[in-house]
Amino acid sequence: MKITGVEVLTLPDHGDSMMLVVVDTDEGLHGIGEVGIRSRQRAVAGAVEHLTDLVLGEDAMAVEHLWQVMARRGFFPADRVVGAAIGAIDTALWDLRGKALGVPVHTLLGGPVRDRVACYVHLGDDYEDREAFYDRARGLAADGWRHLRFALPHPPGVLDQRQSMRDGIELFHRMREAVGDDVELILDVHTRLDPPEAVTLCREVESARPYFVEDPLRCENLDSYARLRAATGVPLAAGEQFASKWDFARLVERDLIDYARVDVAVAGGLTEARKIAALCEVHHVKLATHNPLGPVTAAASLHLNLASPAVGVQEHQTEPEPAVAALFSARPAIVPGWVETDDTPGLGVDLDRDAARRMHATADERPALRALDGSFTNW
Repeated sequence: MKITGVEVLTLPDHGDSMMLVVVDTDEGLHGIGEVGIRSRQRAVAGAVEHLTDLVLGEDAMAVEHLWQVMARRGFFPADRVVGAAIGAIDTALWDLRGKALGVPVHTLLGGPVRDRVACYVHLGDDYEDREAFYDRARGLAADGWRHLRFALPHPPGVLDQRQSMRDGIELFHRMREAVGDDVELILDVHTRLDPPEAVTLCREVESARPYFVEDPLRCENLDSYARLRAATGVPLAAGEQFASKWDFARLVERDLIDYARVDVAVAGGLTEARKIAALCEVHHVKLATHNPLGPVTAAASLHLNLASPAVGVQEHQTEPEPAVAALFSARPAIVPGWVETDDTPGLGVDLDRDAARRMHATADERPALRALDGSFTNW
């Protein structure tokens, strides 16, 4: 089964762009992957174009070989942009392989070790009416969601680290009071704090028992996690910005995180993600797969998590807008708190490509935050 084409589709997604990559073969089968970096989609599209030249005419079943070629042929190691392009093509190849063999991808990964995968839901970032925010949390918990995620609060466009830290501490304790002890709470810092503020935040929320604190620090200097780890017992999660097993190894092998935020659509696809999962298992680090994207990455995460022994929770993506959702003839079934097992061959995701080609979207620029003195800071 030879690869005959690679097509990029961009679909509107709540003001943003869902970028999908479809790989075609001479046997009429196709596989679907997704690009995980939406903020630099033109750069990723250029990388996909380069990689297409490497895979055209190649055996679509030689997934590991093609990953090695895509990742290493350019001499310079694949960074995040190239990693996202590789990830989209690689995931599509796994989808193809499953369809060709008539089995779901989780069977190719070793078979399921669980019946379904726990997932968490976002509470949103509207903190202006705090009582309404707590009511929403209570309502989701009553519906059956056992993991709730919310972000460190800040005013629109401005980040005062000290004030955001204080507000986050108060918000977390009030949330624990609102939902009780049986609901797991996840606090996403989104890389916005420096080490002193991150240490204080983590120490002050310890007594409210976070499931984990996500991305408390920037990822450029991973050694800073050693300082934070030594100062707090809060479970830590990181990795959504990582492009490879080499990035994860720097934290996992030193036992500096408890949850690995592997994004299949950024970190080189399922070929690389399963290696990261094996590394995590050795160090008792659980997967908490990252997916603020679409149904394709939700499906890829599901299959990875079904076949991986060390799994904590999967991120539940925002539902596609209705016109885009209607394009998908199959996608993961999600009930409050869980992603259900899917035994459809491949990823279990497909869409109306002719209708998708009639759509086009441009990625929205990420929001910008500035500190009180006007300097740029992480969103």
